[in-house]
Amino acid sequence: MTKIIVDGAELDVPPEYTVLQACEAAGKEIPRFCYHERLSIAGNCRMCLVEVKGGPPKPMASCANSVRDLRPGPNGEPPVVLTNSPMVKKAREGVMEFLLINHPLDCPICDQGGECDLQDQALAYGRDRSRYAESKHAVDNKYIGPLVKTEMTRCIHCTRCVRFTAEICGTSDMGMIGRGEDSEITTYLQQAMTSELQGNVADLCPVGALLPKPQNFRARPWEYNKIPGVDVMDALGSAIRIDTRGREVMRILPRVNEAVNEEWISDKTRQVVDGLKTQRLDRPFVRENGKLRPATWQQAFAAVAAKVKAAAANKIGFIGGDLCAVEDLFAAKSLAEALGTRNIDARQDGARLDPALGRASYIFNPTVEGIDRADALLIVGSNPRWESPVLNARIRRRWRAGNFPIALIGEPFDLTYSYDYLGAGPEVLAKIANYQESGEGFGETLAKAERPLILVGQGALARDDGSAILALAAKLGAPKGDWTGLAVLHTAASRVGALDIGFVPGAGGLDAQAMAKAGAQDVVFLVGADEIAVEPGAFVVYIGSHGDRGAHRADVILPGAAYTEKSGTYVNTEGRVQMSDRAAFPPGEAREDWAIFRALSASLGKPLPFDSLAQLRGKLYASCPWLGAIDAIPATDAAGLASLPGGELGQGALVSAISDFYLTNPIARASRVMGECSALAKARRTAQAAE
Repeated sequence: MTKIIVDGAELDVPPEYTVLQACEAAGKEIPRFCYHERLSIAGNCRMCLVEVKGGPPKPMASCANSVRDLRPGPNGEPPVVLTNSPMVKKAREGVMEFLLINHPLDCPICDQGGECDLQDQALAYGRDRSRYAESKHAVDNKYIGPLVKTEMTRCIHCTRCVRFTAEICGTSDMGMIGRGEDSEITTYLQQAMTSELQGNVADLCPVGALLPKPQNFRARPWEYNKIPGVDVMDALGSAIRIDTRGREVMRILPRVNEAVNEEWISDKTRQVVDGLKTQRLDRPFVRENGKLRPATWQQAFAAVAAKVKAAAANKIGFIGGDLCAVEDLFAAKSLAEALGTRNIDARQDGARLDPALGRASYIFNPTVEGIDRADALLIVGSNPRWESPVLNARIRRRWRAGNFPIALIGEPFDLTYSYDYLGAGPEVLAKIANYQESGEGFGETLAKAERPLILVGQGALARDDGSAILALAAKLGAPKGDWTGLAVLHTAASRVGALDIGFVPGAGGLDAQAMAKAGAQDVVFLVGADEIAVEPGAFVVYIGSHGDRGAHRADVILPGAAYTEKSGTYVNTEGRVQMSDRAAFPPGEAREDWAIFRALSASLGKPLPFDSLAQLRGKLYASCPWLGAIDAIPATDAAGLASLPGGELGQGALVSAISDFYLTNPIARASRVMGECSALAKARRTAQAAE
């Protein structure tokens, strides 16, 4: 530790701290525009100037100088830093005056107004007038894609966006061209950005130069109600903030959660907002003479009750969807138990995962934060860039730190970091598992690694030989001390929670694939399940929020709530229990899913033992106590991984579970913005294939 005196207060800080960090450790606020804790240091804006006693007779950029480089006093006294001296005050006023020379007076019409760093710091550290009377410099706006709007006359060249796309995204989409007053931030030939995290540049921009295009001129920041939530667009469970005005969700922003998403979210998470109000189901429907017609809740319940009462228990099935909260699935499971059926399943894709094999067999055991500690990575049948972009960014960060060999089995992708491509088929995984002890190839690397990470995607597990692949991966990721390397990367936000509560077939029950076959069931309940096609013959009851594939197949539609319209529990891919609050109310006559099952159970003569969400959660926590520990990862016994049942490996390449990042669920498919992004990405891939 190094001693330093900041505004008269002496403290000890690590010598690698920058002066800015040391000042903040002393409780001092240092203004900045270019500096960001998660990006490299640029030293562009010079707003963070401080005075150092005994140093040069001029202010010092505190972000670009470390504490170890400060000169001690003449008698060995600790370095003295002043953050609010007359020299510093005058220097900051001068920097702010220069920054505002060419900045337009757009505050009344700027979407950044009200949450703008430049506004705040101009008020706190700037002068009360400008001495600049000449014409302001103007810059043309640039097209950089459908998600980010540019007003480049406002740009102050902090280069946060440039560093973000280069360091975090790994795509280097943005850069600076020109020199001097002709310098401009742009993309190459004004092409659209290619990263799945590009929307974060709007959060990073300290002025109104980069803004979220879909929210252009829609509302002011002070008009929003801000509700904490959990993202369900993938299984990472990123912490989000849902901003509403009235009954409408206006935008979604990230919340800081160091253990999960840091402060980033994917573009799908951020801009799926318009899909929340498009193609919504706002009233019950009943199919008559081949056509769906609006009905009352009583009529819809009566139609369902008539079919259920006429069907045998083993001819009734429940299929859980990918976006369901744990409470929704628990209510559905409770109704299935009341009806006496064991045909329940939430694995629409047929993934070979079973809670009977232990929780360690289906979660991301090293945890998301554990990626920073891993010393080798094997990716099996996954494309983490599409399946979880924020998690992929953390893998990239670990790769940039060095000494992190990565290998891939499956489809080759541009993952934004280099890796060794080992092959496409499961036989490659078997070879590595067999050669791990003999010391050949990447098996030797894994054997020598103290903390190997075996990332297994749903594309590898949703095959007929998924159990065999999981067993091989578990062998490679077997516990080593306090480290368990098996990391199952889910793509469905509801999957881990469903497995936790046992939403899988009971003894003699049918799985989702079997229930969907013609003649297998008389009545099938689709609980937000839109990724599976139920063949003709069954009477289908769809409980969900959007008129997607499940609703098109349904004979009765019971309108449910989207994830922003209910309070729900979600368990992410690492097994972390998280709770999301309601930000808005469902449209029209739509109701929360658990309430629909409670009302339906009364119509069926099998009333469920709860009348409120609190009572339901009481039953849930009694059944699964660990789900009551919010924002915690329950301790998991990984000893059973060594005895996972294997099987015979099949043929064919391992492919990712996602073929189109932007259109993976009903909400995304209802979004015009996501449709535009999908078309743009498809055209880009077609052009690359033609080259």
